[in-house]
Amino acid sequence: MEIFRFRAGTAPLLVSMPHVGTHVPEEIAARMTPVAVGLDDTDWHVDRLYDFLEQLGASVLVATHSRYVIDLNRPPDGSSLYPGKDTIGLVPLDTARYERLYAPGAEPSAAEVASRVGQYWEPYHAKLAEELARIQAAHGYALLWDAHSIASVLPRFFEGKLPDLNLGTVHGASCAPGTGERLLAIARRAQAYSAVLNGRYVGGCITRRYARPQENVHAVQLELAQCTYMEEAPPYRFREDLAERLRPQLKALLEEFLRCAPARP
Repeated sequence: MEIFRFRAGTAPLLVSMPHVGTHVPEEIAARMTPVAVGLDDTDWHVDRLYDFLEQLGASVLVATHSRYVIDLNRPPDGSSLYPGKDTIGLVPLDTARYERLYAPGAEPSAAEVASRVGQYWEPYHAKLAEELARIQAAHGYALLWDAHSIASVLPRFFEGKLPDLNLGTVHGASCAPGTGERLLAIARRAQAYSAVLNGRYVGGCITRRYARPQENVHAVQLELAQCTYMEEAPPYRFREDLAERLRPQLKALLEEFLRCAPARP
């Protein structure tokens, strides 16, 4: 099975969706616990939610394999993005609710983890880097939007209920000065949604790895609370009525991101 789906666009914008995938190869699934079948930590339906991206001319890169196979938004060496805070690893051994993913003794070895990096992580990131380079060559700059979602209540990672729209710019380091603030202002215009900039989620590996604002490559992560567009209990149904309300806000954010872009040198 292909590692990702990709569509090239005409705008200087690439939207990455690294946690949408739901495929688990049979040889891995055979060693996993029944709870793993639920794929509870998937960024459910994010590709369906962003169904307007072709209108914006955006390039789109969507992972096909589950983050339980490998987490494409973690560094390949497995180092923590949030030192001192709990997090799901490069190859997760448990769910976000501390449920075991592998039968006892069936956990992947270090050699298997390295193999998965080569088989799954590297191709996705190679395509991401290739497309950003193409966009920058064509436009003089490139914009990367890393699209995510998460359960709105998840005590392992944060207290209480997560804000609806969680923008991350690595505390301003991943994009031009003022970009995050402009995006936050757009997000807060929609009074039906709460929004925060560089709160619990400031940006994962993808945002940090590819952002080079000094070289005109700018990156932003958006972590959505899943209650804004879907049912948060299995079977995790998409709510078109909620999505219809949210999509204009997402489109407005991306349009503002495009307006924040520097003029071509």
